Amino acid sequence: MVLPARLARLAFALALLSIVLAAPAAASAQLPKLNAGFSPHPTPRLNEQRALALFLADQKVADWLDRYPPGRSSSATFDRARGQWKAHVWSGEAGEIATGLVDDASGEVVEAWTGPQVAWKMARGGHGAFGGKVLDSAPVWFGLCGVFLLGLADLRRPLSLRNLDLLVLISFSASLWFFNRGEIFTSVPLAYPPLVYLLARTAWIGFRRRALPPWRPLWPVWVLAATTVFLAGFRIGLNVEAPRGVIDVGLASVVGADRILDGQAPYGHMPVRGDRPPCGKADADGDIRERIQTNGRCEAAVETGDTYGPSVYLAYLPATAVFGWSGRWDSLPAAHATAIAFDLVTMLGLVLVGRRLGGTPLAVALAFGWAAFPFTAYTLNSNSNDPVMPAALVWGFWLASSPWARGGAAAIAGWAKFSALLVAPLWGTYPSGLQRRTLLRFAGGFAAATVALFSILLLEPNLIDALRTFGKRTLEYQLDRESPFSLWDWGQYHARGIPNLSALQTLLQVGVLALAGVAAAVPRRKGPLELAALTAAVLLAFELVLTHWFYLYLPWLLPFVLMALFLQQRDAYAAS
Repeated sequence: MVLPARLARLAFALALLSIVLAAPAAASAQLPKLNAGFSPHPTPRLNEQRALALFLADQKVADWLDRYPPGRSSSATFDRARGQWKAHVWSGEAGEIATGLVDDASGEVVEAWTGPQVAWKMARGGHGAFGGKVLDSAPVWFGLCGVFLLGLADLRRPLSLRNLDLLVLISFSASLWFFNRGEIFTSVPLAYPPLVYLLARTAWIGFRRRALPPWRPLWPVWVLAATTVFLAGFRIGLNVEAPRGVIDVGLASVVGADRILDGQAPYGHMPVRGDRPPCGKADADGDIRERIQTNGRCEAAVETGDTYGPSVYLAYLPATAVFGWSGRWDSLPAAHATAIAFDLVTMLGLVLVGRRLGGTPLAVALAFGWAAFPFTAYTLNSNSNDPVMPAALVWGFWLASSPWARGGAAAIAGWAKFSALLVAPLWGTYPSGLQRRTLLRFAGGFAAATVALFSILLLEPNLIDALRTFGKRTLEYQLDRESPFSLWDWGQYHARGIPNLSALQTLLQVGVLALAGVAAAVPRRKGPLELAALTAAVLLAFELVLTHWFYLYLPWLLPFVLMALFLQQRDAYAAS
């Protein structure tokens, strides 16, 4: 039913208000338990038993410890320089389950971390820890959500499914809001309903070959185009104005590129702490990241920085060659430059896809969707390497009429983030199923790109050892890693009321592999709409079963979700 225009706008405004109320950073993020002040004393006023008693009496700590059986062990040590007691609590298989600081002068618990917050500092919350404080502020985040909806929604038909789809896309904001508060056991479950919904929607579109009704933009195309240009510049400005905004992922990517420039493969050659001599200042926890490495340089340690495929480090090669790496975790201009470049490359690829498959209106809509979606800005401002994979897939989609190009793009994307390897069967059978000539050409493109990418392993003295190191440092690490940022690894806490869903995860992982195979075969004949929708479905299914999931992964699937929502049915050959 189509509502009158005034009522339609009112309904849409109410829907937007509901998202705004749940968006992240509605106020400054509140750390679970943290006070800044302390007064150091050379001689402690408290003893270990009293400091522990105060810590264990803290309401947050006591509530968490109630989930564990008796027999816990605990200890506290006094830091004379800071005038604080550092408390620790352990429980059997769960290991350390609580830690924090007690001020010796006042007896106040100034920090209390429990559960995932013990081992994961990023689980402790904090305003602007990822994406920067400006982006995480209420006006900017709310503004991007509103612009995204107003630019793409059909206000003439406010109850349309496409409008609901767009609302679901920005509903990840509710999960992010709780993440910024350090409430992991609330933020994580909130990410799954939108993932499941989008998986169902894209699979329905792809398998049933049902395009949504044609999109009728409310605004003139030139207005959306101008807004896209403004947003692109605004996002770059935010990135440049936050020189210290590079997370460890960006650091690792720059270090890997630096190693290649030095004539080494990244795998097994990342800077480490170990027993290396310190050469930098200690952080708040007394840890010294900068160490003298075997190459004689003072470098910031990033021990697990070699867990990505070769595409990532090669993507950072040009900027690292230009800007270099100081050896420290400083402003890292090479990380900023690469993040900005791949953000723009993805946007340009979406313009080309839109121009080919729907003309200028579709081209502008896809680019606008990327530029206005707040989580792509979140990823850009974190200077993560996550846009490398979707950039490769978007450009491969533009060249989808060529099996060679599809194969090469699938390899480049898959050897950046391994999730993209799951779309290879789907892309290999496009557009007409198991066609021998098409499969051979796709495999040839995939193999050629793979050989070119893995040629960096020839920098090592022994290729077999280099391949073995690659497998150990990447695939083996990813399969064995632990994380609190999904439902699947909460069994590690052995806490009453926290489920262990590892068996269900294994079952669902088998289902994801089955989905990748079915999507390659059904429907046998596919057009661009089916290819986009099923690519989105496979990537969404993969993200659903990941042990370590994070908001930076949303750009992996956004281009193909947008295509599924805005492309129209057409023949693959006509599209070429």
